[in-house]
Amino acid sequence: MRQILMDFGCFVPCHKCIDNQINTFAGIELRLECNEIMKTKNYNLETGEAIITKGYNLPSKNIIHTVGPIINNFVTVEKEIELANCYINSLELAIKNGIRTIAFPCISTGEFRFPKELACRIAIQTVDEFLTKNREKIDKVIFNAYGEEDYQIYERTSRKN
Repeated sequence: MRQILMDFGCFVPCHKCIDNQINTFAGIELRLECNEIMKTKNYNLETGEAIITKGYNLPSKNIIHTVGPIINNFVTVEKEIELANCYINSLELAIKNGIRTIAFPCISTGEFRFPKELACRIAIQTVDEFLTKNREKIDKVIFNAYGEEDYQIYERTSRKN
């Protein structure tokens, strides 16, 4: 079974977000590969876009990277759509690369300030709708919560669906 971890493009160095954690434990090779991808493509990832790299020192073969929306004052419909696109584009990239298991962190709910309850509802609804159309292509989706608060939010939200 091929597993994959998700990470999102962090712009704030040296804090404890999942992006920095993944890059730290994957090793310098991951940062070098990401740097090469960005130089080759000559751009930064747009919000919701996804790319794939190797997993290096992580217990996964690949990592899909996506950039979540940044919330400044309030959540707009556009930001909700961008967050949903993070999940959709990542899942489509997983399928394209023959990956059948994927784990998502709580995208954008840390430094990017997306409200956790709303982000969770969007994540679960988006993945559920995607799997309804692609059930035979994905075996397992894991929502990897940061801590107890996130875990409880996902538990409550998943029971409502």
